[in-house]
Amino acid sequence: MISVDTKKKELVGQYKNAGAEWRPAGEPEQVKVHDFIDPALGKANPDGVYDVAANSGWVSVGTDRDTSAFAVETIRRWWRSVGAHNYPSASRLLITADGGGSNGYRTRLWKTELAALATETGLNITVCHLPPGTSKWNKIEHRLFSHISMNWRGRPLTSHDVTVESIAATTTRTGLAVHAELDTNTYPTGIKIPDAHMKTLHDSGALHHHDCHPEWNYTLCPPKN
Repeated sequence: MISVDTKKKELVGQYKNAGAEWRPAGEPEQVKVHDFIDPALGKANPDGVYDVAANSGWVSVGTDRDTSAFAVETIRRWWRSVGAHNYPSASRLLITADGGGSNGYRTRLWKTELAALATETGLNITVCHLPPGTSKWNKIEHRLFSHISMNWRGRPLTSHDVTVESIAATTTRTGLAVHAELDTNTYPTGIKIPDAHMKTLHDSGALHHHDCHPEWNYTLCPPKN
């Protein structure tokens, strides 16, 4: 079981970061007065996977757009590098996610990309979306993202590498371990998934909606042999 979400986008550069950090007296960190985006550095898009049983996190820091393809690519990287090794006999994967954003329940590209992942891995991927207004119940929020924010508080995220290193250095007394890496792939926006494709997913059995709140709960199945 994993909990997924995209953390708040962060400006990359010499910008103020909320909080305080110990520094030598008289040597404060110099930051810009205004937070206009640096066109050369852009933003960092941290997208995370939190493994509930292992109390471990995987974060991809994207340099392009926060799209459904990016969100599923983060899950794919986690599975290939960690999940498949930790759970070699797994046949199912349960994902809890918010109801909106790049992993929203209405987003066709999210379901299409997950169907492709199910085909690649052979996993039955079940997604359970939290109802509107309950996103903070998603475990990744208070078991991973909150600790990342506390770890880098008061520290300007001057580059994407600094962002990745700050995330990877996050630990807790309960044993949280976090892996972070940079994702420099491009993820174009505006991709439309036609009705015919969604109908094919339904008719082929690749996308199965559950009886209880089918709009929020569904399973992506790999092709049957």
